[in-house]
Amino acid sequence: MDLVEIPVAPGAEQALIMPGSRDEPSASPILRRAFEVLFKELRRLGADVVSQHAFDAEAIEMSDGLPVLHTLHMPPISNRVLGEVLKSRGAFVTVSESCRRAWASAGAAQVIVIRNGVPVFMVEKVPIRQDALLAGRLSAEKGFEDGIAAARAIGLRPVVVGVPYDRTYQLDLSGAVVLPPQRRSQLWQLMAGASVTLLPVHWDEPFGMVGAEAQMAGCPVAGYSRGGLVEIVEPGVSGFLSQPGDVKGLAEAALGAAKLDRTAVRASAIKRLGLDASLVAYEAALAAVAG
Repeated sequence: MDLVEIPVAPGAEQALIMPGSRDEPSASPILRRAFEVLFKELRRLGADVVSQHAFDAEAIEMSDGLPVLHTLHMPPISNRVLGEVLKSRGAFVTVSESCRRAWASAGAAQVIVIRNGVPVFMVEKVPIRQDALLAGRLSAEKGFEDGIAAARAIGLRPVVVGVPYDRTYQLDLSGAVVLPPQRRSQLWQLMAGASVTLLPVHWDEPFGMVGAEAQMAGCPVAGYSRGGLVEIVEPGVSGFLSQPGDVKGLAEAALGAAKLDRTAVRASAIKRLGLDASLVAYEAALAAVAG
């Protein structure tokens, strides 16, 4: 496929959909034009099946009539995306049972589940540091403030790895060690040496990739019992979850998680969260769409 340059006027950048926000970005002519070009080219070239992961109303609308499997990586937080899902004749999957229930409650009962997975990667064996790792986008729904407070309450050093997502959100990181963005392999190695990875989410996390990767690295996790995290943590084996918003409970969960057997944590992750099962499910779903 040839590359097509679509000029963007200053100030015309697409606004981001913010998880947990009541505000929804308006439709973007630039984004619409980009999807028009993409799907016009796909129709010209032909495709047995398309695996589509953009969480944009335009991507669903413009692909109508093509053999497409849409993966919805977020719950129905956008009315525009929801509207297109409800109108679409395409096939839809999402990444957790929690997310599926949210779509079903919004009227999209056709959405099924193919859970995310993580590769069974190897990490070097390193001494365990008195660190509580927080990783991911720096935005309000990730609850990093709670994680920093919980870590400090039990004498662990909060270590934050991430990049700003919501530029209007001001996060106080003065009580934490802040590291620059890491390559995936480096992040996994950080997880392998941390006492615990914290997931103090303030919304129904669709899956919890950071938590899954941490467990694969042998690092136990502690977080709030919300969304997909309930499905990826094996309580008492790979981590503990506490009531949402309860910082004291999160600290206690982190203290308990840090004492778990790390070999058992990794074994649990390999059994439940490996990538192979996800790939097999996608192959079957894509084959069904392709006919």
